Amino acid sequence: MPTHDAARRTESRRIALSSFVGSAIEFYDFLLYGAAAALVFNELFFTDLSALAGTIAAFGTLAVGYVARPLGGIVFGHFGDRVGRKSMLVMTMTIMAIASFAIGLLPTYDVIGIWAPVLLVTCRLVQGIAVGGEWGGAALMAMEHAGEGRRGLMASFANMGGPAGAVLATAVFAGFSALPEDQFLSWGWRVPFLLSLGLMAIGLFIRLKVTESPVFVAAQQRAAQEQKAAKQEAPLVTVLRRYPKNIVLSCLSGCAALVIQSLLATFMLTYATGVGFERSTVLWAQVVSSALHVFTIPAFAMLSDRIGRRPVMIAGALATAACAYPLFALVNSGSTALLFAAYILGNPILQASMYGPMAAFVSEMFGTRARYTGASLGYQLATTLGAGTAPLIASSLLAASGGGTNSGTVSLYIIGVCLVSSVAIALTGESHRADIGESAEPRGERADEAATV
Repeated sequence: MPTHDAARRTESRRIALSSFVGSAIEFYDFLLYGAAAALVFNELFFTDLSALAGTIAAFGTLAVGYVARPLGGIVFGHFGDRVGRKSMLVMTMTIMAIASFAIGLLPTYDVIGIWAPVLLVTCRLVQGIAVGGEWGGAALMAMEHAGEGRRGLMASFANMGGPAGAVLATAVFAGFSALPEDQFLSWGWRVPFLLSLGLMAIGLFIRLKVTESPVFVAAQQRAAQEQKAAKQEAPLVTVLRRYPKNIVLSCLSGCAALVIQSLLATFMLTYATGVGFERSTVLWAQVVSSALHVFTIPAFAMLSDRIGRRPVMIAGALATAACAYPLFALVNSGSTALLFAAYILGNPILQASMYGPMAAFVSEMFGTRARYTGASLGYQLATTLGAGTAPLIASSLLAASGGGTNSGTVSLYIIGVCLVSSVAIALTGESHRADIGESAEPRGERADEAATV
């Protein structure tokens, strides 16, 4: 038994590393696009528009990736619930790397005209589909390998990949942005995208060594023993039939964390440079806050393992609402130290308090045989509604209020989203001690797992 326990702990650590590294690489690719959309694409792919209109158009292409994420969640969730988590994670990483590499090779508007933004949007669409399938698989692989009382922590390794990918993407992009302007715009911005293939090789090396989720394997064996495999309905049908309320609640619950994440990663880059900060200064503020974010996400996840997902996430959403105006006031001060303070308050503290428990919170809402589809769909709808539209909404609100530092309407937008998420989280039941292996219903409600198929 000790040998078995040691082997299980070793495999659990390997799974956590795989979830973290794989998600970090995927989000490097996905978030790299956000930095480029904020600082480059308006000049290279929308040159026939004004500066503000070009920025809004670039953020519009950014939103396309988020719109595609639920589709990726459905497609890869279906096969992840039928075939297995591991194979889908290998596929999503490969697709993402190819799409990102292609972005680095795209000709600009001056070369091929309207086809430049068309091809850019197409690559972004593929990125969205890939990352839409990635998150659910990475979170479930870690959570379903977790021991008692550690699901929040283990699932959070998938979410830790987000800021880790942001650190890598922003640091690499900031490094090349230090080139002379003409060199950066001609070739420097492309190199970070071209590096994706090398990162993919590292990620696949790690991912191919992990074992399939034991919870998923057990569910498949039960289905075979019950001789119901031929009668299984599609996981999406199961989710829509049995868990429609949970899809809505998981989507709305996650919006606040994803809105603030998206605004700090993209909109704030444009806003802060408009206030007068150097582009490199803002990028490094983002790097520092994202590096701290990697450590605070598991800290809040561990707290949710002890006291519950709901109290941690609700407290985070209400604190974010209270700090919406102060965040912009810190940036508007023009002080570099206060700019760093705004990013550190926003990402490693406020956003992490909601985001740390989120992977387990969403995953625990669904039964094993439809969990990949359900968790992916709920989370990716939140990314589309929250993160995908946030930069576009914030830019439009800022433009409507006269631009500059008139951020009051953007702050009100953040407050409104946080209040909606708080209510949605409060409407769920607590689940941090529920049995995810046998319980088909979330939040501790007893039901026969076989009834979900």
